[in-house]
Amino acid sequence: MDTRIFHLDEIAQAAKAIQDGKLVAFPTETVYGLGANATNEEAVKNVYLAKGRPSDNPLIVHVASIEMVEKYASEIPENARKLMAKFWPGSLTIILNIKKGVLSKTVTGGLSTVAFRFPDCQPTLDLIKEAGVPIVGPSANTSGKPSPTTAQHVYHDLHGKIAGIIDNGPTRVGVESTVLDMSTDQPVILRPGAVTKHQIEDVIGSIDLNHHHVGKNETPKAPGMKYKHYAPNAQVYIVDEGTDWKQVVDWIKQQPFDVGMMAEEKILQQESLPMNAIQFSLGKNVADASARLFDGLRQFDDQPNVKAIVTQAFPAKDLGRAYMNRLNKSAGGEHFAIK
Repeated sequence: MDTRIFHLDEIAQAAKAIQDGKLVAFPTETVYGLGANATNEEAVKNVYLAKGRPSDNPLIVHVASIEMVEKYASEIPENARKLMAKFWPGSLTIILNIKKGVLSKTVTGGLSTVAFRFPDCQPTLDLIKEAGVPIVGPSANTSGKPSPTTAQHVYHDLHGKIAGIIDNGPTRVGVESTVLDMSTDQPVILRPGAVTKHQIEDVIGSIDLNHHHVGKNETPKAPGMKYKHYAPNAQVYIVDEGTDWKQVVDWIKQQPFDVGMMAEEKILQQESLPMNAIQFSLGKNVADASARLFDGLRQFDDQPNVKAIVTQAFPAKDLGRAYMNRLNKSAGGEHFAIK
């Protein structure tokens, strides 16, 4: 099929495609999502097919009002409402128990819970309102690859597989939302994002961080918990804090192939780089780096001569926790070390 680029004055046409059971990629402040009518089981199945996504990996349901959540959730705890008032619209996804039979198991992965998000992106809120239905929205990429932060990234992975893409330019945050499980007695962060543990605790008190490893035959409660994610073709190596970048550069010089080098501008500017070092700036701080991480990994994916990517680590606190979560997954836990 032809994949159409919808401009911001064509939201009504994109919404009509959603109503007709077609797939439309949409922007958010975090990454681009692959949208389908959450109440149309066949359309949701096509999301898994287009991405090559395992069917036991549940989908986030995007809404444009709390009233839309109330239609499906069996209850919304008081603390969940406090968080919605503080962080919605925004980069916080909240898992709630749902009413029996209101959404297909294709959406829930067979669970009795659903993850809800109210994105901070007006074109997508307009899309949901115009379509009149909640919209599922996993990242609009081939499953396992770096998430898309531009419409061009989506087109690269999914053109010919989906009806269209709403182009709203680059995303602001660049890493997926925080996922907070509120379906249990003790709230727990299942995936870190731009809304931090500290910010959540300021509103509702103590919460936990997930340390549970999802087993082979176990259904994860949130995306990103079980399967390999965010990985380019080249092996990514994490350059830990305190590492002498001159050693990294010396290692790159010795390689018989091109090496991607992702670091802050101040690091790239102070080193004399060899010809086989292909640099990508992560900006000036962890916020810049989070917004640029997936874009850099994708750019190197389009350069077949790049066989390794060395990438700067940041302290794993606040937004840095989300950045390091994605970087660790893209690297498969591999750290740079002089052999």
